Amino acid sequence: MSTPRPRTGGHILVDQLLIHGAEWAFCVPGESFLEVLDGLHDARDRIHLINARHEAGAANMAEAVGKLTGRPGIAMVTRGPGACHAAVGIHTAFQDSTPLIMLIGQVGRDMMDREAFQEIDYRKMFGPVAKWAAQIDQTDRIPEYMARAFHVATSGRPGPVVLALPEDMLTETATVRDAHRYKPLQAKPDADDLGALRELLAKAERPLMLLGGAQWTDEACADIQAFAEACDLPVAVSFRRQDIFDNSSRVYAGDLGTSGPPQLVKRAKEADLLIVVGARLGEMTTQGYTVLDTPEPRQTLVHVHPDADDIGRVHRASLAIQSGPSAFATALADIRRVEGSRWRGWTEAARADYLNSLEPTPYNGALDMGRAFGWLRDTLPRDAIVTVDAGNHTGWPQRYLRYGRPGREIGPTNGAMGYSVPAAVAASLVHKDRLVVGCVGDGGFMMSGQEVATAVQYGGKPIILVFNNNIYGTIRMHQEREHPTRVVGTDLVNPDFAALGRAMGCHGESVHRTDEFAPAFERAVKSGKAAVIELRTDPELITTRTTITAIREAALARAKA
Repeated sequence: MSTPRPRTGGHILVDQLLIHGAEWAFCVPGESFLEVLDGLHDARDRIHLINARHEAGAANMAEAVGKLTGRPGIAMVTRGPGACHAAVGIHTAFQDSTPLIMLIGQVGRDMMDREAFQEIDYRKMFGPVAKWAAQIDQTDRIPEYMARAFHVATSGRPGPVVLALPEDMLTETATVRDAHRYKPLQAKPDADDLGALRELLAKAERPLMLLGGAQWTDEACADIQAFAEACDLPVAVSFRRQDIFDNSSRVYAGDLGTSGPPQLVKRAKEADLLIVVGARLGEMTTQGYTVLDTPEPRQTLVHVHPDADDIGRVHRASLAIQSGPSAFATALADIRRVEGSRWRGWTEAARADYLNSLEPTPYNGALDMGRAFGWLRDTLPRDAIVTVDAGNHTGWPQRYLRYGRPGREIGPTNGAMGYSVPAAVAASLVHKDRLVVGCVGDGGFMMSGQEVATAVQYGGKPIILVFNNNIYGTIRMHQEREHPTRVVGTDLVNPDFAALGRAMGCHGESVHRTDEFAPAFERAVKSGKAAVIELRTDPELITTRTTITAIREAALARAKA
């Protein structure tokens, strides 16, 4: 290791980012971390600094990079309002188990505890939604804190780390040695775990494997698929994790989220062996804690998860295995395959349910999104990246598109609106050679659509599909279900999204009919620019399977009963 030289705190911090392999950083610049920005000027050939148009956009971009690469995304925001704006990215990274490091400029140490301009204690603010929240008060401890930040963000169950950086600490000079590059730690299954799993599988009649969580490598996805296919084991995925398992595999049964085959929920309840790998057994995965009884599931439950605290939190596992999903998938190669003839019919029926769910629900309106996304499914290249937002419109890309590595599905499992556009921008910058499609509702686009200007500035070329039905669709659906006809607070008056896209330097089009979709999408791809395609969808078609009228009539009938 070279002899240390005097450096300011800001330059020491940037040197740690380089040592730990950071290639992308997303920010809205602030005066509270000018010394870090100055250090990044010297490293601009090694770290791509992207200035977003809003701190929430910067945080979501960094979170998307964490999902795409498995390495911590880096977000930098200023104190007070900047940190508050960026908080949504921390919550998403926490619930989605995404490695992320957020660096927040802080008031000077001599001003603390006086409610100085924009002062907040970020340890208290982010403590409940971060794996670790701390403040670096000594310049010579920056290497120590940064090494720990990368380690914590990536080890065990991945997640976000927040570090506050007092402004005067960054400008002080220190002579300190750099840390070595971090190496994430993941638990691995032992031979007894694998033997017990094989015994349970050998006794099963109706097994089902459920995959989810974070930190799946392409190799691990291939390993788990090889094991499942060798055993004729039906495989489902959790909410917005459809890219873990090749959807074209003969054993793929769909997603146990909001858009999979309705029969899959029943099948998960009827399974006698449920092997859960990587996924948390939370509200979305368990369909409101109904798939498994609590605390004793009626199924024999095998739960494989990197965090021991998540195993048995709600449901007691018959076999608990603390392991990262990639390590577990690799270890499956050492298991002698269990012949699956006993449940082959069960697997084939699950696959048939999934294939049937790809058939578009009949619709006679002008723009049939089922048919449009069926065309898109057959058109997208295998390595395409699709980002989704929050809302009912995500049912179309989640139900009708096909996923599997090397392609990716990037979406917020915590249901954060405004995620898809920044995520698509980040994906298009990190993977400039791949087609990136962002799916977002009109409400979500108005929260973060300005980030397409960031894509234009840095040469990203995402194609943003804006589903415009002039309502907050998910909430309108719930209104009609719980309080039929009593609509309030969910109507929207929107701008011309295609014109708005063109004003920001994008290719922009509006689609009103089904036969317009394919030509518009092809023109967007050929334009060589970021694109905004407005899809004028029917508010009556509230989900891929039902209408507002049907929901309202059912609610009124219940009220009369």
